[in-house]
Amino acid sequence: MAEIINMPRLSDTMEEGTVAAWLKKVGDKIEEGDILAEIETDKATMEFESFHEGTLLYIGVQEGETTKVDQLLAIIGEEGEDISEALNGSAEKEASADAAVASTEDTADDASSSDSSSDLPEGVTVVTMPRLSDTMEEGTVATWLKKVGDEVEEGDILAEIETDKATMEFESFQSGNLLYIGLEEGDSAKVDSLLAIIGPKGTDVSGIAKSFDANGSTSSKKEEAPKKEAKVEAPKKEAPKAAPAQTETTTTASGRIFVSPLAKKMAEEKGINLSQVKGSGENGRIVKRDIENFTPSAAVAQSSAPVAKFVASGQEDFDEKPNSQMRKAIAKNLAKSKFTAPHYYLNVEFDMDNAMAFRTQYNSIPDTKISFNDMIVKACALALRQHPQVNSQWFDDKMRLNNHVHIGVAVAVEDGLLVPVVKFANEQSLPQIGAAVRDFAGRARKKKLSLDEMEGSTFTISNLGMFGIESFTSIINQPNSAILSVGAIVAKPVVKNGQVVAGNTMKLTLACDHRTVDGATGSQFLQTLKGYIENPVTMLV
Repeated sequence: MAEIINMPRLSDTMEEGTVAAWLKKVGDKIEEGDILAEIETDKATMEFESFHEGTLLYIGVQEGETTKVDQLLAIIGEEGEDISEALNGSAEKEASADAAVASTEDTADDASSSDSSSDLPEGVTVVTMPRLSDTMEEGTVATWLKKVGDEVEEGDILAEIETDKATMEFESFQSGNLLYIGLEEGDSAKVDSLLAIIGPKGTDVSGIAKSFDANGSTSSKKEEAPKKEAKVEAPKKEAPKAAPAQTETTTTASGRIFVSPLAKKMAEEKGINLSQVKGSGENGRIVKRDIENFTPSAAVAQSSAPVAKFVASGQEDFDEKPNSQMRKAIAKNLAKSKFTAPHYYLNVEFDMDNAMAFRTQYNSIPDTKISFNDMIVKACALALRQHPQVNSQWFDDKMRLNNHVHIGVAVAVEDGLLVPVVKFANEQSLPQIGAAVRDFAGRARKKKLSLDEMEGSTFTISNLGMFGIESFTSIINQPNSAILSVGAIVAKPVVKNGQVVAGNTMKLTLACDHRTVDGATGSQFLQTLKGYIENPVTMLV
């Protein structure tokens, strides 16, 4: 059944709220405790978490829009559920509530004019049991963190309230002196019952407490004078209200830990032991930034350090470098590729003995010099002709199988990475490929490549073998369907004909877009590539 989520009252003076940001969108799955949105109140911008599970079916207030407390904010239910009845019911409920509020205000005005003695003293505020979850009917005071006579600042934690879901901290939205406590530790009371009274030091509030206990609410309304804090409470609707201070407590062997729900969730996801985290919030409360900045090594060092500690006196220092247009383009394109193309990886290891002998013999020809990378480019070009699926591109409504082979060769430059393209690589000889790659690499480092020379690739090769990297994975250079990562040639013992002998191998990883290249297709391509690399003379036939 669909659950209607209304604009919560996140402070006692809050009349309306503005949606600063939605952290979920329509269609998203919602778990209990997930942060739905950031709500801007008259005091602060606060995270608003869900007390329901399901699918976010409807958003009633867009980012930047403002609405009154208890007005429709969102609807959560089962995927595909019809919410027209819930929407109509919510509209009728809001109209009825507006009429009830107007009626209550009129009654309060009459009461105030006929009996001015019922007004609260100047600066006095009655604090009631908050509704800290949508299903909460009553709360229990687990612990008072302030006692009668204490000075209270806005934002101070007054008490820990045990609800039907968790024990949460309840903070004050007033400054003054704690004049009266209506519930002792361990006592329970219904939502909106008298919890405490805050006001100027020395104010007699015994009459207010008796009046509140007898009637369940004060009859005074909010004065127009700036310093009057009394107000009329509108009839309570069944809409859920969020916690003014959404903080949970966790008990460990080392004692009670105060932690916000978001920080607790982040700690669980990262596997962080909360007892090792030092909180920077109110009363040592652990908040989001504490989890983000937490380093396990620092916690271990802190817990195991001797009594006499060495205090480092170094100065934190850093340099900032504006992102170049190339860096921005790389970030944008690779992020798009990584998060839109479903990557998977195939790992192989080739015997390079024959390739090494072939290269030595080939380079013995006068004025000829080819590299292992040139051989890999040529071998890939020939293999792609036999496996056009790997030489393909994905579009929303079609797949393009390229009959030409244009191979991009990744080149590291000072600001990032450039990918010049060896066009029609399958038709070029090894010396021609070698000359083209050397020319591209030299001009790439001098930023002398034209846009045409870096466009149109159908497959990409990234080789970090010359840097001693044995194996790695790469992000597909879209719109290609695959990219080959080439590692270093490593001398190692290998088994040949049942005997362990000295050998040379090279590891390669093929990253494939699963939308166009299935696992079997990628494997067959690598088998063909293996034939060319391990028997390079076949590339000349």
